[in-house]
Amino acid sequence: MPELPEVESVRRGVDEWTAGALITGAEVVDPRILGTTSARRVDDTAAAAFVRTVTGRRITGAQRRGKFMWLTLDGEDGLLVHLGMSGQMRVHLAAEEAHRHTRAVFRLERGEERFDLRFVDQRIFGHLSVQPLVPAHGRLVPASAIHIAPDPLEDVFDIDATLAALARKRSPIKAALLDQTLISGVGNIYADEALFRAGIHPLAIAARTRRNRLAAVLESATTVMGDALAVGGTSFDDLYVNVNGESGYLDIDVERVEGSRAHEGRDCLCRASAMRRQAILRSDLARRALDKQLNGPAHLVAHRHKVGSRSLRGVACA
Repeated sequence: MPELPEVESVRRGVDEWTAGALITGAEVVDPRILGTTSARRVDDTAAAAFVRTVTGRRITGAQRRGKFMWLTLDGEDGLLVHLGMSGQMRVHLAAEEAHRHTRAVFRLERGEERFDLRFVDQRIFGHLSVQPLVPAHGRLVPASAIHIAPDPLEDVFDIDATLAALARKRSPIKAALLDQTLISGVGNIYADEALFRAGIHPLAIAARTRRNRLAAVLESATTVMGDALAVGGTSFDDLYVNVNGESGYLDIDVERVEGSRAHEGRDCLCRASAMRRQAILRSDLARRALDKQLNGPAHLVAHRHKVGSRSLRGVACA
């Protein structure tokens, strides 16, 4: 699923297009998009209530914490946008034909501009909801994200407090990095890369690791996510795209993941170090986990060629 750099790339595009825009209308094409994966029984009544709630509201901006993104409505509520595995926020002219996986449409007006913001989700693992904004860790967030910790790219991120919490964890350090209540936004890809850059074994127990080495991991995680964000994120296939249909330019290289030589000139992540491979061989469970990571559908299409896209403004977006 999209991690912090990918969600931030989407947020920036959405914010550029929607900040200050008025929602003049909305349509829920598939009511299932309003329920979480554990509660998909959403009927047309709930869809109608959702449309009434968002219509006539003004979007003041797009916000994010970790992998959670939301649109602030009139400064009171947040329209939570969970991208899930394949969710996309796409900007289109109203006259454009809708993608077959379009699940919801927001009709926006900003000055003389009229356009649609469409939520496209092939697998329907993502969802939309309107929630009150509540204070959590130094800022307002949607109520369902109150447990999510600040991420390393936030101004309110407290590295000393995070280091102290990380040092108390008696779990493997990679598992601690993936704990969104401790530090948000770090997923499997960037946890692997951060540990590789810091030279720390992913199965090392956090509480038994020196503080300066824990600090090196956090620094590496911040750096690698910043590197990914600078080029629009990491792309596996055409599921993760920005509002204009463009995907990130930091491609995962299968040959590098498998320990082979990477292609020259290619920016890559998710390197498999020798010590990581030794850890994988220690148990059948770990071996199956690595096989799932390395041979999943995303990695099979990692080598993809970039396709240029047309300009957003005034042009139909593919």
